[in-house]
Amino acid sequence: MERLAAILTCYNRRAQTLACLEALFSQVAGVTVYLVDDGSTDGTGAAVQNHYPDVQVIEGTGNLFWNGGMRLGFGMALEGDYDGYLWLNDDTVLYPGAIASLLATAQSLPTPAIITGSTQDPRSRLFTYGGMRQIHPLFPPFKVRPVIPQDRPQRCDLMCGNIVLIPRAIAHQLGNLDPHLTHYAGDWDYGLRAKQAGFPIWVAPGYQGSCAANPRPTPNPAQVEKLSQPKGMMLADVTLHPWQEWKLLMRRHGGWLWPLFWLLPYRRIALQLLWQRLRGS
Repeated sequence: MERLAAILTCYNRRAQTLACLEALFSQVAGVTVYLVDDGSTDGTGAAVQNHYPDVQVIEGTGNLFWNGGMRLGFGMALEGDYDGYLWLNDDTVLYPGAIASLLATAQSLPTPAIITGSTQDPRSRLFTYGGMRQIHPLFPPFKVRPVIPQDRPQRCDLMCGNIVLIPRAIAHQLGNLDPHLTHYAGDWDYGLRAKQAGFPIWVAPGYQGSCAANPRPTPNPAQVEKLSQPKGMMLADVTLHPWQEWKLLMRRHGGWLWPLFWLLPYRRIALQLLWQRLRGS
C-alpha cells in the first residue's frame, strides 16, 4: 500500500487532534490526511492547518457526528483511489510502529482483508477498542466480546473505528459508511457488511495505540427523549441507539429474529419507566 489515505473527524478536541496527527506523521511519510472538522469552536481546524498545512481540512455542517463526519472524509478519499484507507479516531494516539504493524499484517495474509488495531487505556493499560467477536449466531448481532490482541493476527467479526486499515479492493467494493446512520455503529455495520461480502477482518498483533474508554453514565429513564437524538442514550453497559437506526441495523444483521433484537435493548427503560409510574401512583 504505497499510497495511503487517513480519515479522521473531530469536534472541539484541538489538543487531542494535534497529538493524534503528530503520532501519525512521526511514523509514516507521504500519507494524505482528510480531516473533517465538524463545526469546532476551539480553533481545531485552524490549528491543524497551521501545524500541518498539507492536511486536507474539510468543514462539516456541525451536525455530522462520528459516522457523518467519517463518511464525508472517506467519500473524498475514495475519489483519490488510494491503495489503502486508514480510519483513525482523533482521541487515539498511535504507538511507534503501529502503521508498520498494520501493513505487515495485511501483507502476510493470502487475500485482501480489513486490519484493525487495538487500543488500551493510557492509565490502566486495559483493552478499550479494537476487534470484536460475535458470541453466538442466535444472539443479537451486536452481542460481542473483545478480541484481546496476542502476538499473532486473530480473526474477528467486526471492529471499532479507532484504528482500521481497509485495502483498496474492499473499500471500492463495499463503498462508504451507511448514510442512514449518524453517530454510533457505523463502524460495526461496516465490519458486518464486509463479513457478509466474504471479506475477513483481522486483529493485528499487539496494541497499536492508546485511547481512554468513553464514560458510562448512570441509567436515568427520565432522559428517554435522548433516544430520538443522534447519539441515542448511553447506559452503564449498553448504548441505546435512535429507534429507526437500530431498526435498520437489526433488519440488516439480525436474521429472522431481528424484531426481537430491535426491541430487546429498550426493555430496561420501559420497565424502569413503568416501575417509576407505579411507585408514583
